[in-house]
Amino acid sequence: MEMLNSILFLPLLSAVLIILFLRTSKWGGAMVSVLSAVVCAIMALVVILSNTTSIKSSFVLFELGDFSMNIGLLFDSIGANMLFVVCVVGFLIHVFSVGYMDDDNSKGRFFAGLSFFMFSMSGIVLASNLFMMFVFWELVGFSSYALIAHYADTPDAREASKKAFIVNRVGDFGFLLGIIFCWSVFGTTDFVELAQIIKESPDKASTLMGLLIMCGFIGKSAQFPLQVWLSDAMAGPTPVSALIHAATMVAAGIFMMVRLASIGFLTNDVLAVVMVLGSLMAFMAGLWALGQNDIKKILAYSTLAHLGMMGAGIGLGYGFAMFHLTTHAFFKATLFLVAGSIIHACHHEQNVFKMGGLFKRMPITSITALVATLSIVAIPYFSGYYSKESILTSAFAMASDRGEFFNYVVLALLVGGAFLTPIYMGRLFFNVFLGKPNSERAEHAKESGLFMSIPLIVLGILSIAGGWSYVCECRWFEGKMSCLIPTSACVFVGDFLKSHMKMLHEIPSVHTFEYLTLALTFIGIAIAYVVYGRCGGRDTLEESAPVVYKVLNKHGWFDDIYNWYVAKVQQRIAVLLSVVVDLSLIELLSVRGFGVVCAIVGQGFKRLHDCSANSQVKWFVAGIVFVFALVIFS
Repeated sequence: MEMLNSILFLPLLSAVLIILFLRTSKWGGAMVSVLSAVVCAIMALVVILSNTTSIKSSFVLFELGDFSMNIGLLFDSIGANMLFVVCVVGFLIHVFSVGYMDDDNSKGRFFAGLSFFMFSMSGIVLASNLFMMFVFWELVGFSSYALIAHYADTPDAREASKKAFIVNRVGDFGFLLGIIFCWSVFGTTDFVELAQIIKESPDKASTLMGLLIMCGFIGKSAQFPLQVWLSDAMAGPTPVSALIHAATMVAAGIFMMVRLASIGFLTNDVLAVVMVLGSLMAFMAGLWALGQNDIKKILAYSTLAHLGMMGAGIGLGYGFAMFHLTTHAFFKATLFLVAGSIIHACHHEQNVFKMGGLFKRMPITSITALVATLSIVAIPYFSGYYSKESILTSAFAMASDRGEFFNYVVLALLVGGAFLTPIYMGRLFFNVFLGKPNSERAEHAKESGLFMSIPLIVLGILSIAGGWSYVCECRWFEGKMSCLIPTSACVFVGDFLKSHMKMLHEIPSVHTFEYLTLALTFIGIAIAYVVYGRCGGRDTLEESAPVVYKVLNKHGWFDDIYNWYVAKVQQRIAVLLSVVVDLSLIELLSVRGFGVVCAIVGQGFKRLHDCSANSQVKWFVAGIVFVFALVIFS
């Protein structure tokens, strides 16, 4: 338990030290932040390797009537999986940041933000109840706001940070209502206690409660209709994109939903809604990625697509979602760090059509990019293949078993999203790494230093073999390690896969479907090469079909719709309420009205008391008459 406390609070201590003493130091802040990250990663591995099945602590923070606020830690099999992802991937991104932020004058503030983010994210993973999770949920939102706004002197970063913060607050409002609803019904928000209550009385699980809780997932994991903040958040430093918007923060919503689904908290109706929203996001984001030229925005829409797959995986089987969350953290963190290495080498050029020919100039970055690309497009034996195919196979099984139109739509959207992945990733890879340089910046690009290359290599290895830990019986170190990941961190997903994949493979035609999806992957790669492989720094789609390109570039006009709503509807309602409530009711009636009434009453009493002898006699006589009347009638 002491080690879990250290994992939680050491990054907070690091952030405080940097802000108070090392904010202007050239290397001090980076050293402290990276040191805290490596210590947390080591302690997390020690806890996970100890094969501890479950650790739980709880104490009352305060009481108010019947309400009590509990704070505690919960470490179990799902927590072990997520803690490994957060601490190990987070540490590698910290190391990469040392090289990437080398010439940044505000690196102390940046590393303080990274440490505070690690504290907040660890709190979500180790929270024992929904209230505590919500507290750290909001701290993660603040961390994201601060890190996205690191380049606050640019308008894009300022607007993106505000947008991310506000959009997430919309989803978090529903999340908070769901938590309050949960406490009012169950009398607790503790995960272990909720699991016991729902196990004894499954009918107590509420669809409305689950939908409200789901709002937090929609905001944090950028699902319909609150996905608009994620692509703009690429205005922050690239390591922030890797840590927050690829590997951990956006996955917090998936983690929360998986934890609740595993205890039966989410009803079938809630799971169906999540499945539809996720599958729709998986397909639409894949299309929108084809309308982007910025390398980070292409990866951002790819993240949206794969978060959609994870969302669908929650409805299909929560273990599939957790599996894809893990492998996605490996290959998407690799791809974002690859983008950072390229941007750094090309002097902050981000247009993929102004790159080209980098395979010869940046071999380490290029090879890790190739590995991560093969993983994300689901080539067999790479990590992404196992997790993505498990979701697609489960969707096929559900459609085959139930035969409902709804399930076939989900299957079609997921297969469509999987088919689009090799197209937009091939578009990126062929234009960035192959061919000839399309700009002077690309011509003079050089491989990044060791601080940036070593994390790329490690993440590249995990992009290849990280998934093997869950699907292969490759145990070593006295059984404590399963391939590259500690065995106890693989238990939650591994046991789920063993119990479900065997049944899925018994479904007729399932192997034919798997071969079909694999064929679609290679067809997608071929299409990407034919359309984009020899375009020589030109966007073929933009030139041949500018209308289609513009539609994809506008990503559904969500920003325009929200801007119209804020300016034309919300602002006018605010003005109306200001006139009716503020000016009329508060200022005119309440403030000025009471003043006028008091003035009138005062003037009346003043006229009655004019201090003349005649007036005093009249009031004296009236008083005597009134007293005698009271005596007589009483």
